[in-house]
Amino acid sequence: MADVKPTVLIFICFMLLHAFAAALNCTSPTPESLFGALEKNLFPKNLLRSVKSFSIPINITIGITVGAIIGVDEKSQTITTFIWQVLEWDIEGLSWDEEECGTKRVSVPREQLWVPDVQIAEFMEEDESPKTPFVYLYNTGHVFDNKPIRVVSSCRLVIYTFPFDVQNCSLTFGSYLHYATDIRMIAGTTSEEILEKSQNVLDTNGEWELTSISVVPSTLELEEESYSEIKYYIILRRRPLLYVVNLLIPSCFLVTVDLFSFLLPLQSVDRSSFKMTLILGYTVFLLTMNDVLPITGETTPLINVFLFISLALMVASLLETVFITNIQYSSSQHSAVPNWLSVLVLRYLAVVVCLPRKTQSNRKTVFLNPSATEPAKSLSITNISAIHLQRVSGDTPPEKLPPTPPEPALDELRKLSRDLIAIRLQMDEHFQGGKTLQEWQMIGIVIDRLLFGLYIALIVVSFITIICIWIWSNSNAA
Repeated sequence: MADVKPTVLIFICFMLLHAFAAALNCTSPTPESLFGALEKNLFPKNLLRSVKSFSIPINITIGITVGAIIGVDEKSQTITTFIWQVLEWDIEGLSWDEEECGTKRVSVPREQLWVPDVQIAEFMEEDESPKTPFVYLYNTGHVFDNKPIRVVSSCRLVIYTFPFDVQNCSLTFGSYLHYATDIRMIAGTTSEEILEKSQNVLDTNGEWELTSISVVPSTLELEEESYSEIKYYIILRRRPLLYVVNLLIPSCFLVTVDLFSFLLPLQSVDRSSFKMTLILGYTVFLLTMNDVLPITGETTPLINVFLFISLALMVASLLETVFITNIQYSSSQHSAVPNWLSVLVLRYLAVVVCLPRKTQSNRKTVFLNPSATEPAKSLSITNISAIHLQRVSGDTPPEKLPPTPPEPALDELRKLSRDLIAIRLQMDEHFQGGKTLQEWQMIGIVIDRLLFGLYIALIVVSFITIICIWIWSNSNAA
């Protein structure tokens, strides 16, 4: 036992002084000589972590470059990006002389080296990017591994401010199996360098633009062990021009047309048919653009609220038109306007809507001779005395009239007098009903203008509120 201990101690000291891989000796500065030395001293150890002792963690330096933003799926809450991942680490003790071996850098098959199992925690689909079978190995033992990755990662998308939304998605790089005591992740580049390089190589000019990237080292703490990780936060902003042109502006146009339809006169134009056609057109427009709208998640997007308010305003204007039309065209079936309603609407509300009531005279004068040049003569003919009417109609007692022979012309005048009296009674009835009709129509006009003002106020308040929420949400997201 005493003989074994010194031997073990000598072996341990030799292993501590000797690195994971010794310095390579090349017989000639040729690739064959260098690879022969690598096959002898390095490649057989591809199953071992390249450190002196199991208790020593290996430092993995990572860097990424965002090459393309392929798409964002609101329904599945995923984002698809194309990145270049760069991993760097050192093989302890490995080195060779550049002049002796003929080069300071050589590409070797990936399978011949120990490669860290660095994965993205948010991965949702298998990586389908092209495979890179080689890595660079330097004469100092430094390994440079650069490969493209098509990342389909999960991301909690907030579409409340669509189409002016800003998304913050994270990519977490870390070892899938090794604890922090085995592999330690280190950020190789700063956020500013990653953003500048990514914007220079970004080859897509689609719906999304890259606005910011931040790097945060983190540690995933579990009950027994912890994992070393590097988090990259990718900030994306949607380009809203397509949705503004295809959704918001047409909706505003249709609401404006519906607003100006209040100026159509109810007496000569069927305003309700026009508004119904407008609502049908807007409904078809919404069905057509349904695929463009995002799938709602936890919250309803503001643009859906905007479209709903626009449709609700159109329906409300149609109901208002039906109500006013019913007042004006069904007034012949109503009785006279109640005094309180007439005072409230025609005296007070008419002033509020800047529509003063017109004074109307109840006195009706019938001119037998409409010539304006003889007013006195017309007045004298119009103001027929009751005695003359009685004489013409035959109501005067015969004893007061001088005896005259019966004439056919007198009988005709009596018949004409009776017909004129009947016509006058009918005209009085007509004028009385016309006055009631005019009052109901005037009430309808006043209420129509009042509701028109309320409609304008509701549109302005609703749209300004939505715009302010959009601006406030974007400022907070930025």
